[in-house]
Amino acid sequence: MNEKHIIVVGGGASGMMAAARAAESGAGVLLLEKTDSPSKKILISGKTRCNLTNTAELDEFVEAYGANGRFLYSAFKLYFRDDLLALMKRYGVETKRERGGRVFPASDDARDVVKAFEKYMADNGVQVQTRVPVTDILVDQGRVVGVQSGQKTYSAAAVILATGGASFPATGSTGDGYRMAAGVGHTIVRLRPALVPLVVREIDRARGMQGVSLRNVRLTAYQCVADEIDPSSTPTEDSGRGIKGKRPRPPIIESRMGEMMMTHFGLGGPITLQMSLAIVDALERGTVSVSIDLKPALNEKELRERLQRDFNRYGKRGYRHILNGLLPQKLIEPFVEITGIPPDKRGHEIVSEERERLLRALKSLRFNIKAPLPMASAMVTAGGVSLKEVEPRTMSSRLVSGLYLCGEVLDIDAETGGYNLQAAFSTGYVAGESAAAFVTGVPGDTSTAH
Repeated sequence: MNEKHIIVVGGGASGMMAAARAAESGAGVLLLEKTDSPSKKILISGKTRCNLTNTAELDEFVEAYGANGRFLYSAFKLYFRDDLLALMKRYGVETKRERGGRVFPASDDARDVVKAFEKYMADNGVQVQTRVPVTDILVDQGRVVGVQSGQKTYSAAAVILATGGASFPATGSTGDGYRMAAGVGHTIVRLRPALVPLVVREIDRARGMQGVSLRNVRLTAYQCVADEIDPSSTPTEDSGRGIKGKRPRPPIIESRMGEMMMTHFGLGGPITLQMSLAIVDALERGTVSVSIDLKPALNEKELRERLQRDFNRYGKRGYRHILNGLLPQKLIEPFVEITGIPPDKRGHEIVSEERERLLRALKSLRFNIKAPLPMASAMVTAGGVSLKEVEPRTMSSRLVSGLYLCGEVLDIDAETGGYNLQAAFSTGYVAGESAAAFVTGVPGDTSTAH
């Protein structure tokens, strides 16, 4: 391969975009993918529907990435949502907006997105080689000279590292990029699973609730053991990354209203995943517990009156039967156990102290968090190559000339909603254009990014 050309390592979202844009900008490009085909992670994204991006405004978009979001301003100003959707349309992929501003292909088929990128690469002459596991970036006197794969050396004037994270290893994301980046001197911010289900210590209780989907509940995380949670401290407003407003007072970590799922090991579902990184980081500092408010629409006084009305109205019915009107079927036996009220005790026999026990359980169903599921079960990897060592206008390494980094290998992650893919596409575009300018000597549009 001509030494004036570019090698892209990794064929995911950022890698395919980087390769196509670099070639479109006039460079010869070889994409090396270690699995049997590129794009495997795109194919499973959004439950195989591919949540491409989000309709949020720029500032709100950036907030979704937390403190590191500001790094993306330059990339987003050069290539953002409208540019991505125009590219999709150019290759025949119509899109649609759904709840929460999520944008999907109108076909609900991630394969259409993959085909569009394959065509984009092919139209611009990108060479693709699969089953080529790159092991090292080759550097001579501070400048990239190629990559190593087994016994084979590939020469190049620039390398774009787009290897993804360490989650979903079956798609090829096994953390190779972090090792390669560290091998040429880059700092790797500690890797943690993000958007990941949580394992609770009360495993038998969780198993008894397995499969229950909870809607319109409030999940709040605390930096303390479950027994120390003060139910009266439960927030009435959401807090956490991507949400404007005041930070909650300790020991509260985050609080969100929405949907979640009880699993055989603990907690899953949308709000659990969104809060998981804050909880994972808090576990490093000490004990973490959560409280689920199953009746957030009612304050304690209103719920107390509601319970008393039910006990009066169904005075001759047993406690277990009365719970039918309050809870999903699979929560009834666990609640009988938690409250300690005999299941056959009649409504008119239930005393105020027992009613208060039920009220507390409904407003604050508690679990101690043991750990997240392993990295392989996470949707996204938090951590990665330190952003201090990457130039945001070009995605170039500040340490090695001719090295560019993009996508999940960087220390960037966001909540669900299309933000992670948009970051991959935008940083890939900038890396591709910048690398092409580097090897051809023809400046790209990145000079206008600010």
